[in-house]
Order: sequence, then structure tokens, then C-alpha cells
Amino acid sequence: MFDSSSPLRIGYVPEHYLLPLHLSTFPFPVQLVPFPSGTGHMITSFRSDSIDLAIGLTEGWVAGLLTPQGQRERGYKIVGRWVQNPLRWAIVTGRNREDIGGLADLQTHRKVGVSRLGSGSHIMASVLAQQEGWSSSSGQSKTLDIVPLGPLSDLIAGVTGKECADPTADFFMWEHFTTKPHFHPKGSPLKKIGEIYTPWPSWHIAASEKRFPRPESDEMLAKVFEVLDRGIKRFNSDAEVGVRMLGTGELGCYYSEVDAREWLTKAKFVDETRGVDRQVLAEVVKVLQGAGVVDTDTSITNGDGVIGIEKT
Repeated sequence: MFDSSSPLRIGYVPEHYLLPLHLSTFPFPVQLVPFPSGTGHMITSFRSDSIDLAIGLTEGWVAGLLTPQGQRERGYKIVGRWVQNPLRWAIVTGRNREDIGGLADLQTHRKVGVSRLGSGSHIMASVLAQQEGWSSSSGQSKTLDIVPLGPLSDLIAGVTGKECADPTADFFMWEHFTTKPHFHPKGSPLKKIGEIYTPWPSWHIAASEKRFPRPESDEMLAKVFEVLDRGIKRFNSDAEVGVRMLGTGELGCYYSEVDAREWLTKAKFVDETRGVDRQVLAEVVKVLQGAGVVDTDTSITNGDGVIGIEKT
């Protein structure tokens, strides 16, 4: 049973897609915990009992439970949906990298900076390698060199050489609009050399196994979904509130009005957050298999601990 004296600790990435969370009014104590380095950090925080609920990248949640390490450590289940649209990833490198002008140059420049091993930036690098034909028949990248660097500021430093004599990575991948201020206008430290979209709805909700051992019947978790649904409804009814909040930087991120409005044309949140579509996660697994992120015999099955609440 939920202890009302102990705040519900909700992890989130300080980005525009989390606006409805900040517009949600909870009738019980809540602590919002930002994770600038992304979903991989939230996974480790679930396992250290530092958060109770989190909204993160779909591929990160799935891979985090289906890799051999994830199957041993678990710590969370996927219990809900957040958006219906894919995520747009920018592929970027240092502005002064004259040896890298486009994706074709990554044939010989394969050091990719990622926030953490198992993060969305790591997984999507593997997906990129698969799509570009850099992978072997087994799905494993032949020469992709993964370099864990940390949050966005560290990734920028890694490809520009800001903190060292030479760049420690050739490129990295991050959400388009979050990265855009750093590659536009000209004179900024980065340049964009390509982009890639996730082949699935980009954000899902995960819950701690310790805090919610039986998520499908947990009354407090059901109330959380009701609150989040109202937050999304509020956002959809008055997107101008979100545009203003993004323009002030009060959420830990800043987006220009032009970028915020462009993002709004593609962003589509779910009507009901509770429950997970098993077929959607199965499609994620197929792509992760092809990218060599999970074993080829991996699948989403009943009782495997991946889905905490299935959408009916």
C-alpha cells in the first residue's frame, strides 16, 4: 500500500516531451527527479531504489529488461504509454570536423559518444549501424566504437574536443530539438550530418517492482495514471501553456517558440496512459534483435517480467 508520507519519486528527462507531467496536479506528495543523462540512468536508479516511477525512451526500457544483465537485475516493469509518435534523433559531430561532412564519412569514423551503456543514445547508434549496413549478418557492429561520455554537455565536449586536446568521439545522437540550438545557427559548436527516427512510439512509463510489486491491481498506481491522463488532456487543450513554459527554461530545458511550434505539429500524446501494447514492444524487440542489442531468440512473453500492465 502506498505510504502517503513518502513522496512518489518520478524520474523524467528534462525535455519538451515531459510537458504534460509538469502540468499534472497530484493529490499526494510527489518528487520530480530530473535525469539529464537519460533513460539508462533511470534504469540504474530503479535498481538502486532511488525512484518509483519514470517516463523514458521505449527502446531503453525494453533493452534494459531483455539483455542478460537486465534479466538478472530487473528492478522495474513497463506499465504505461506516453506518446504515439516516434522520436526524431539528430546525428551530429563537431562543427570543425572537416573530415566528417555526412553519414558516408562515418564509414571510417565510428567512435560514437553515448550518455550511458544501455541508454537510448547507445541503442539507436546500433539501430543506425544496422540501417546504414555497418553491421555483420549477426547484427553486431563491425567497427562501431561505443564511448560512454555522460549527458548532453559531455557529449558536445566529446565531439568538439572542448575538454581535451582531441575529440574523444566522432559523433553522437540526441533528440533533434534539444540538440538544435547547438548546431544552429552557424558558429555553434556542432553540425548536423543526418537524422533517424525510432520505428516505434518513443516514450513509455515504467514502475519500480519494489514500490509496485503488483502494478496491475495497485490502487495508487491507477490514480497516478488518472492524474497523468488529465495532465495530457490539459496540455492538448492549451498547448500555448507548454510553449510559454519551454520559452522560460523553467523545466530545465529551453526551446525557441519556432522550435516548440514545429515540434507540436508532430507530437501526439496518448489518450490513456495505463497499460502497454504487447505488439508494439514485440516490434521493438525485432529491431533490437536486428541491431544486435538483444539475442535473436529474445521475445516478449507472459510472465517474463517486461510488461507490468497490458493494455486491454
